[in-house]
Amino acid sequence: MATFAPSSAASSAASRPRHLTARFDVVLAGGSVLLALIGVVMIYSATRGLLALDGEDPRYFLKRQGAFMVVGIAVMVALALFDYRRLEQISTVLYVGTLFALLAVLATPASQGAQRWFPLGPFQLQPSEFATLVLIIAIATYCARRPEGLDFRDLVRLVLMSLVPILLVIKQPDLGTAIVMTVILLVMLAVAGMPGRYLLLLIAGALLVMLVALKGGLLQQYQIERFTSFISPHAPEKYTYNVAQAKEAIAHGGFFGRGLFHGALTNLAYVPEQQTDFIFSAVGEQVGFVGAAVLLGIYGMVAWRVLRTAQLARDNYGRLLCAGVFALLVFSVFENVGMNMGIMPVTGIPLPFLSYGGSAMIGFFAAIGITISVHNRSVR
Repeated sequence: MATFAPSSAASSAASRPRHLTARFDVVLAGGSVLLALIGVVMIYSATRGLLALDGEDPRYFLKRQGAFMVVGIAVMVALALFDYRRLEQISTVLYVGTLFALLAVLATPASQGAQRWFPLGPFQLQPSEFATLVLIIAIATYCARRPEGLDFRDLVRLVLMSLVPILLVIKQPDLGTAIVMTVILLVMLAVAGMPGRYLLLLIAGALLVMLVALKGGLLQQYQIERFTSFISPHAPEKYTYNVAQAKEAIAHGGFFGRGLFHGALTNLAYVPEQQTDFIFSAVGEQVGFVGAAVLLGIYGMVAWRVLRTAQLARDNYGRLLCAGVFALLVFSVFENVGMNMGIMPVTGIPLPFLSYGGSAMIGFFAAIGITISVHNRSVR
């Protein structure tokens, strides 16, 4: 009896899904989902009391953040199954499209004194949250196409390429995201092998630009006061009130916390914008030092898996993508937690996966999805 063996192409196509599934980084994906679930619970605890007092649905933010989480997980899985190397082919389209989105958002009506969001029915889209990820892709693409190394001309081109979206984000104004973009640029250039003397020159230039922005009127006065209030003992109370309340809530939690849904300052909404910028204060009050340490441990695990994937990447492009994601996650956590404790300036950077917001949630899950894609196709 004649037997027919499947062709090598068909066999390869059939085994590819199983291969990717077998190499799927469950630890990284699970850690990210766990952080998002913790965020949903903390957002609910921080908003239910005030909503109930106003006669509104106390689960309003719970439902929305839960929906954002589901969409984010779907995006993560889709990008994990997507070959990250194809991002290099569409990086120019993504970059140009992001610039158009950042320009277009400046034509929208101001909301809360800023032009950062596109209204999409009951939801809002914030392009700057995705611009950070697109910048990572653009920088990785440029550097990966310079296998012979980077020189001063490459530094100038990369700075100009990054400066355009950074300035558009500052114009919104969104100083926090602009700072994150700058940090990502520095980290990725270091990983790409940019000579140290050029990196020092870039850091000096960034400090000079910051000084000019502070002294030259490029920033609004409230931005300057918020940015410098953490080192100024005489800052006006209206710029330090949020941080003072957040610090008090964290201190109130003590070592073991007051218990979930039992934090007095959280339940009575003493911390303004607690569901967004100051969500860590809700963690500190309700689960205390121990719970906050566990949360930071989960962040550390996620960051370690991203860094490990960068080490295992089969090419320089994947390594640079993971380096950018690592810088995005670590700096966002460091800045947000430090801001809640009063040791870092108030910049409005969200706490990854925990702070309320659909654009940020989807953006961070997308970053994790790209990292898992690199891991799926990494060397053994």
